[in-house]
Amino acid sequence: MGRGKIPIKRIENQTTRQVTFSKRRAGLLKKTHELSVLCDAQIGLIIFSTTGKMCQYCTKGYRMEQIIERCQKVTGTCISEHDNREHLYNELAVLRKETRRLQLSMRRYTGEDMSSIPFEELDQLEHELERSVIKDQERKVHAHHHLLNAF
Repeated sequence: MGRGKIPIKRIENQTTRQVTFSKRRAGLLKKTHELSVLCDAQIGLIIFSTTGKMCQYCTKGYRMEQIIERCQKVTGTCISEHDNREHLYNELAVLRKETRRLQLSMRRYTGEDMSSIPFEELDQLEHELERSVIKDQERKVHAHHHLLNAF
């Protein structure tokens, strides 16, 4: 006589749960191996128990890293470490270039390095400074009028 179907829900008794986990893990590993051999499938299986122990199965002749990398390429979920490193170096180069540009710009605005600036840029900088002074004067006058009207 066969066993009755058990409901699929969390087993409350810890000992029973651990025994069930061990038996089902063994069965799952056996089925995984059979599927891999019979169907020549590339399989990577990782199982973590509630205690944090890891159990894994990988098709013979392959490493888990190879299978995970293949999965990532197919799904597009993550780029490989080499591509990621290359992307980070490119991003770093862009950020360094931007930093240099901003530092040069700051030197120009503070008047530290005026000798290397072309005449046209100096002229433009002068106009920008004049506009800034005019805006500041307008704000000052507006604030002064606002203060006088408050009394």
